[in-house]
Amino acid sequence: MQNIQKVDLNLLKALNALLDERNVTRAAASLGVTQPAMSGMLTRLRQTFDDPLFVRGQRGIVPTQRALELSMPLKQVIAEIGVLLQPLVFDPASARLTFTLAATDYALRAVALPFLAALKVQAPYVQVALVPVDDRQVQAQLERGDIDVALVTREGTAPHLHARNLFAERYVCVLREGHPAIQTHASLTLERLCELDHALVSYHGGGFRGVTDEALERLGRTRRVSLSVKSFLILPEILRASDMVAILPSRLVAGMPGLQVFDPPLEIAGFTKVACWHERTHRDPGQRWLRALLFQTCSDQRG
Repeated sequence: MQNIQKVDLNLLKALNALLDERNVTRAAASLGVTQPAMSGMLTRLRQTFDDPLFVRGQRGIVPTQRALELSMPLKQVIAEIGVLLQPLVFDPASARLTFTLAATDYALRAVALPFLAALKVQAPYVQVALVPVDDRQVQAQLERGDIDVALVTREGTAPHLHARNLFAERYVCVLREGHPAIQTHASLTLERLCELDHALVSYHGGGFRGVTDEALERLGRTRRVSLSVKSFLILPEILRASDMVAILPSRLVAGMPGLQVFDPPLEIAGFTKVACWHERTHRDPGQRWLRALLFQTCSDQRG
């Protein structure tokens, strides 16, 4: 067993960088050291753990099973050391840090906008980076520190992450003001809804089927989807300029001018929006304060 007094903590940082980058040159650059210095640290790491840790691959280096087993506890140790070196009290009024939030375009409007408004008042010097979310990459991005919090659905929450439900979302029917279908009626019947041209969002592009179609099929009905887009944010503009209808999350269109919103004439399963984050930032006082503000602004909003 290695004596902890003989372990150089810089070696642990080097191992973490190598696990993240899978390339000696890039790992060296991330730590601000030369490639020979990084190679020397890798040699010492191999001696410390009595394992090769990395072997050559086609596009860099490939971690051994032992290296993969070390990855999670290593990141937790580094995160906890970081907490030890930070002030015990977080002062939002003077804090200067960067908070990276990954979200869909829908979540940017429903969650990020009210959060940013509150943040500007309470923590004016905190910088926020809003980036696209990719459910397939969330866990790796959080582990590497590329993002701090991801806004996903419960189904898209990766294992081994901290998570908290933000709100339950429901779907509503959305048409332009003055649409012929609602000029003489206060609501939409199922038959009229199925007769209209529909638009929907397909994040992967080109899809013409969604949860509404599944709900209609259970009733033995179908609809005509004539438009598929990749972004939620463009749909309100399209609806204002056409006679199409869309089934959209209620928080997306809340308060939008030029649109009328109705409850769907059938049951459509909604979804729960979830915030998830990694153990490495779980105890960080600044991150905890930012997450608390995010949770509060979500609870204050109503779809």
